[in-house]
Amino acid sequence: MAATPKPLFPSTLQPPKHPPSTAYAQVFSSASFLLGDTPSVTTLTSAGNIGEDGILSCTFEPDIKLSDIVIQWLKEGVMGLVHEFKEGKDDLSDQDEMFRGRTAVFADQVIVGNASLRLKNVQLTDAGTYKCYIITSKGKGNANLEYKTGAFSIPEVNMECNATSESLRCEAPRWFRQPTVVWASQVDQGANFSEVSNTSFELNSENVTMKVVSILYNVTINNTYSCMIENNIAKATGDIKVTDSEIKRRSHLQLLNSKASLCVSSVAISWVLLPLCPYLMLK
Repeated sequence: MAATPKPLFPSTLQPPKHPPSTAYAQVFSSASFLLGDTPSVTTLTSAGNIGEDGILSCTFEPDIKLSDIVIQWLKEGVMGLVHEFKEGKDDLSDQDEMFRGRTAVFADQVIVGNASLRLKNVQLTDAGTYKCYIITSKGKGNANLEYKTGAFSIPEVNMECNATSESLRCEAPRWFRQPTVVWASQVDQGANFSEVSNTSFELNSENVTMKVVSILYNVTINNTYSCMIENNIAKATGDIKVTDSEIKRRSHLQLLNSKASLCVSSVAISWVLLPLCPYLMLK
């Protein structure tokens, strides 16, 4: 069985001495390093949504013997380990205090080459450079990844009306850092709605994330409006199609620089209409 490495690595997380087979990992992208004839290690990550669970993805060429596999997760600037798995089980004796009770690997999938780390209750301070370090009977390999943290959520767009006009309300419960909000219209493509909209940010009770509310005034029927919320991590869009007989809504949330969408949802809502403004929405 291959020897277990020293549990601590320099906080600078220097690259291996042998030339890597690919460039270092960028956030949201994969990287693979080959050390001599050893198996490759590949990382793939996305941003962490604070307060929720996140995944730091890492895979490697499988080994037929679980007892020969060692997985170490490290974070730049942290003295202790983030997580260690060896001899078929977790070994948290050298785990750093900031990760106590918050990490887990998928133990039943290690044998097939999955070294991904589940990080519970993501914090802003979890952002940084991580290293996935692997030892198997074939040798050693590692790959770095950048992990960003923030808050993002799907907006919901609803119609509001009074005696003289109709407006749209776009609301999303959790964002950090403060995002930008832009309205768009299918009919009036390229129009600037900043002068007929109002956006506010309300700090939530934990004093980190904020609720986003944006109102678009003087909307017209037979049109599709989009409320787009974006920060450096994610972009979310709430679409609402307004006709004289119904309203259709859909929402879309995507991590920036990631090809995979987190969520796409669509729902049709029936309305009972007055001449200009609906007064009852059947949920």
